[in-house]
Order: sequence, then C-alpha cells, then structure tokens
Amino acid sequence: MPAGTAKLEQQLGHVWTRRDLLLQALTHRSYGAQNNERLEFLGDGVLNCVVGLMLYQRFPDLPEGRLSRLRANLVNQDSLHAVALELDLGRYLRLGEGEMRSGGAQRPSILADALESLLGAAWLDAGFEAAQAMVERLLGPRVGAINPSTQGKDAKTRLQEWLQPRRHGLPIYTLLHTSGQAHAQTFHVECRIDPLGLVTRGQGGSRKAAEQQAAAAALAILEKS
Repeated sequence: MPAGTAKLEQQLGHVWTRRDLLLQALTHRSYGAQNNERLEFLGDGVLNCVVGLMLYQRFPDLPEGRLSRLRANLVNQDSLHAVALELDLGRYLRLGEGEMRSGGAQRPSILADALESLLGAAWLDAGFEAAQAMVERLLGPRVGAINPSTQGKDAKTRLQEWLQPRRHGLPIYTLLHTSGQAHAQTFHVECRIDPLGLVTRGQGGSRKAAEQQAAAAALAILEKS
C-alpha cells in the first residue's frame, strides 16, 4: 500500500475496508496487470450519475441540453485533474518506472482516471451511497458555484469580460514549459494581468486546457476581491 493513504482517505471521506480495492485504484496499468482500468470504467458511471442528479436537483428549471453541458464541464479531464491536484493524488499512485520518470504522477489523464477509479473502488467497498457521498464531497463546491448565466462561456472568455469594463486590458498567457513524453505532454502556462499584479498558473493536456485553468484561477481570485 502506498504510504500515507490515511490522509487521502480522510480527504475523500471514506476509509476502505477492502484495502485491496484501494490499492488497485491507485495502480496504473504501467505498474502491472492488476490495475485500475476496470475500476475507472465503474467510477465513470458513478460520476456521471451523481453529478447528473446534483445538477437536476440544483437547477429544476434548466432544460436537458443545458444540464448536459454543465455536467460535461464538471466531469471532463481538466476538471477531474484539478480535483486530483487538490488531493495531491499523484503522490499515492503506483506507476511503472517509465511513467514515473516521465512525470506520469502529474499527467492529467492519469490523475483523472485514478480519481474515477477511486469512486469505483468506493462503490465496490461500501455500496453506491459511499461513492455518491464522495462525489458530492469532491464536486459539491463546484456545483454550488455554478452561475447559469455564464454557463457555456469558458474561463478565458469570462475573465476577459470581467477585465474589459474595468479597463485592465487583456491577460497575457505564456507557455512556461512542457513535461512528459511527446505522446502525453503536460503544458504549464502562466496568466499575467500586469495592471493588477496578478499571476496565476495552470496545467493541462494541451496548451488551451492549461490556459483555461490559469484563467479560471485568476477569475476565482478576482471575483472574491
């Protein structure tokens, strides 16, 4: 078992009775045949079901199409990667030597898949309600923060719309570096808003995704100020 999983379980709100399921959820296919791919499949189903229910209950007047778009924004790789980073999930993963050397512990696809695997493992360990509670714990704040009036606009667009009326100019996005192998790179981007002295960073499986994450981080700071 990877060291220090008690902290991870505390953050997730579930302590596994079947420790083998937790171990499997944290095992990437590069490590061995007994890996988390099947659990990821199960967790993906849990995630879509629970997030769909959360949105259905929170927005009783929204039509199906808008609910579907909201759910897609919450369960995509970039969103799950951000949650996994908050959990520092990469430190608990079991990866093959090649993946470890190439930065797999921070790769968006690996982290997002592992998060889904944990949901599947929780379902098998303690039933659907345990997995549901985990989804609500991890994504509840994001669902609660949704503003339907801005739904459909990405973070870069919303950041620009926040800045322009205040005459702060446009943010500057700079690619800092890339990590990982050529076929599975992670892009690290900086967002600068010089008139406000604000600098945020983002990362993702593409430069566009990294810029969106950096813009979302800047917007979160500005909207709280």
